[in-house]
Amino acid sequence: MTSTTDQRTDRLAALRHSAYRIRRNALDMGEVQGQGYVGQALGVADILAVAYMDQLRYRPDDPHWEGRDRFLLSIGHYAIALYAALAEAGIIPVAELQTYGSDGSRLPMSGMASYTPGMEISGGSLGHGLTVATGMALGLRYRGNDAQGSVDPGGDDPPAPPRIYNLLSDGELNEGSTWEAAQVCAHYGLDNVTAIVDVNALQADGPTADVLRTEPITDKWQAFGWYAVRVDGNDIEALVAGFEELRAHPGSPSVLICDTRVGRGVPLLETREKAHFMRVDADEWQIARDQLEEGFRG
Repeated sequence: MTSTTDQRTDRLAALRHSAYRIRRNALDMGEVQGQGYVGQALGVADILAVAYMDQLRYRPDDPHWEGRDRFLLSIGHYAIALYAALAEAGIIPVAELQTYGSDGSRLPMSGMASYTPGMEISGGSLGHGLTVATGMALGLRYRGNDAQGSVDPGGDDPPAPPRIYNLLSDGELNEGSTWEAAQVCAHYGLDNVTAIVDVNALQADGPTADVLRTEPITDKWQAFGWYAVRVDGNDIEALVAGFEELRAHPGSPSVLICDTRVGRGVPLLETREKAHFMRVDADEWQIARDQLEEGFRG
């Protein structure tokens, strides 16, 4: 008989493999364009692996299933990372990733809900994701949380209401609309909303602390009435524990604050000076893949 410890070890190992594949696919997509938001994709790969392969409820062959959990990417330029996660989840074909950013592709460089299966909202101007998540959660409540088919037929458990997850950046904490939505979520006790904040400390205009200081982040979310947990966003085990802790505290919206490193897993890109939008030389892509492979196997 397999012990609970062995099961958890296997679970974490599978998630690490998923994170590796998400990173590898992001590098392959980046090479198609020769540039892009590759650093952010490498940084959030662990978060997306845990979200899609361990936490979210969805049906890969039915992206519009009414009972699905909604994952909102308000950071539209992180689309390259989400495409890799959607492929890992079986929602889009892995082979389609090679069309990234090409004319006629379903995978534009910035997320577009009308193009891509599994992309819940279109991203662009930052600060809108949590507002949309709030509206979705209220809408589900007013419908009585009646999501038909949210559990398999014949199951004994009552249908669980869909959860709304919003991945946002620490830069989005500069936006007043984010905090307005946070206030509304807490006011209505929307405990089916979970915000995930990628704290990579970098924005287009420079280090986040120089553009507009956001710390102390945890204290601010708590002051707005949210249950907040902060973890190392590049630690699979810490992420799983963080998500589990949030689920154990109903009654208020929750936020998982994740400290990540741009370019995580590829030393060549972790130390790149201009890391927000990376330009990678043609001969560097294979070096990046080799470094990723070496770090994963090591």
